[in-house]
Amino acid sequence: MFKEIYSEKIKGLPEFIRQMMGLVILIIVIISSFFVMNIMFGEGDDLVERMKIEEERIANEKKLSELISKLPSGILVTFDGTDHYKLTNEVYEQVCKATKLIPQRAIMGANFLNFRAHEIYTINGNKIDDTFVKWDKEKNKCFAGFTVSGNNVGVDESITVIGEALSFLSTGIDTRVYFIKNF
Repeated sequence: MFKEIYSEKIKGLPEFIRQMMGLVILIIVIISSFFVMNIMFGEGDDLVERMKIEEERIANEKKLSELISKLPSGILVTFDGTDHYKLTNEVYEQVCKATKLIPQRAIMGANFLNFRAHEIYTINGNKIDDTFVKWDKEKNKCFAGFTVSGNNVGVDESITVIGEALSFLSTGIDTRVYFIKNF
């Protein structure tokens, strides 16, 4: 009986009012659903902190990308005595931090100075496990390196070759380590 009375009253209302009531009920359901989901899954301050860190990382990437686009294409060196573009100490640090790639040429050059690394590199089909380029604040130098292992061919040995990155190759889009001094 109670249901019938209210059902009749609602049917008697104009179409516009019934649509508005439906819209209001739908909005209330959606807002309350988000409220409940925020309580259950919301991360609040932690999420905001991670978003700030990501925004800073993106801003740094953008600055480094702008720097790289301003550098001349070709070989960039850290020492005098060549016809190549010489980096200042500040730009050297920024280029080091922006560089992520170590091409085959630099790896092979560094391998020739470490016979066992070259041997494992050759045995495992020229597979490199890891590469890295990092700035050492204490020494004010850029270090690059790679790790090779023979795990995939049954040699239980892993060698990490680390050396100073003395020159880079600028392509206009990115920079790559050009020469690793590891002696």
